[in-house]
Amino acid sequence: MSFELAPLPYALDALEPYLDARTMEFHYGKHHQTYLNNLNAALEKHPELFKLSIEKLLSDLNAIPEDIRMAVKNNGGGYFHHNVYWATMSPKGGGEAKGKLADAINKTFGSFAAFKQEIEKAALGRFGSGWAWLSKKADGSLLVHSTPNQDSPVSDGLYPLVGVDIWEHAYYLKYQNRRAEFVQNWWNVVDWAAVEDRFVEGQIK
Repeated sequence: MSFELAPLPYALDALEPYLDARTMEFHYGKHHQTYLNNLNAALEKHPELFKLSIEKLLSDLNAIPEDIRMAVKNNGGGYFHHNVYWATMSPKGGGEAKGKLADAINKTFGSFAAFKQEIEKAALGRFGSGWAWLSKKADGSLLVHSTPNQDSPVSDGLYPLVGVDIWEHAYYLKYQNRRAEFVQNWWNVVDWAAVEDRFVEGQIK
């Protein structure tokens, strides 16, 4: 069974003015779709792999046949990361984490403000394309980190809770080279309830 592109949980213009509809149209409809198409095309060479989840595929890349390993790493990563990205944003987003996630953030970083600084540091410090993540370790503790390109936290045994896409296609139509402004505005659409659900329930399946 081929992987599919899940519908966006909101309209293309729902995250305005922070993420504009034209960027969303290209980002979701073109870039995410292309990652999906390339992933499915690679897996068709080894169709038995379709029975595995995308998290399982990315969690043990050494088990992927060498002839498609890089395609799965790059396109599978792009497909999975964007699934997380769309699902953890909302037109009713913003504010701060609450509940168990807030407790874990405060325990790890000292405060939500300090955590925000760490995410922004990771996002702005990444040279070229990639992601800045809040991920959960196997022991349940939290980590802020950055990954290049579409390298996945899952491949390092981490479970991504929320990430900001710092590929230029995520922001360039609206923000041009102003990555810092994009990252600051992204906070206004983070769906902290969805992120907490991932924190409480999330695991590689």
